[in-house]
Amino acid sequence: MSDDTRLAETICTLARSLFDRGLTHGSTGNISARTSDGGLLVTPTGSAFGRLDPARLARFDAKGRHIGGDRPTKEMPLHSAFYETRGTTGAVVHLHSCHAVAWSMMPEADSEDFLPPLTPYAIMLLGRVKLLPFFLPGDPGMADAVRGLAGERCAVMLANHGPVVAGRDVEAACNAIEELEATARLALLTRGQGARMLEAAQIRAVVDKFDIPWED
Repeated sequence: MSDDTRLAETICTLARSLFDRGLTHGSTGNISARTSDGGLLVTPTGSAFGRLDPARLARFDAKGRHIGGDRPTKEMPLHSAFYETRGTTGAVVHLHSCHAVAWSMMPEADSEDFLPPLTPYAIMLLGRVKLLPFFLPGDPGMADAVRGLAGERCAVMLANHGPVVAGRDVEAACNAIEELEATARLALLTRGQGARMLEAAQIRAVVDKFDIPWED
């Protein structure tokens, strides 16, 4: 089995897992990942994560030309913005996960630090998450907003839409976006309950221990 065939199967397996656990639904969500030759494999437009065929994933060469498979997601500009600005990006995952979307609608959601510091794990896997304003689906302005971050954030939250996370590979990106959703769920569960969040010194200890990019 070639590396790219293995990657295509991994994308489909992870997508099915996300779908089966309700982290995306219908034909929402998209995944892209770097291939061994510097190209990309991308989930097709209008496809359901629970029913992906590895042979039908859209394939791009290293120059960004669509060379095989079905037509890719309409959110390709959003994915491309991460690859262009964040050199460590090996995969990008975008979901319409329910709790993250709900938290993006709350008035206390911080545009510079979307997730409250409830556990160390979101800090470790995501750093600070930028909450972007609402854009129409497919609006190239989303990609421009990501480029405006100059590669300093590995994750953004599209208000009233869904999270987008870049990782070193597709497994890392999926793990991180699941942590984002779990933390958003915790935020909603504890909202208005006076939850004891991590203190500044505790956050700094996590940041220093795991060498996390973090602006004070």
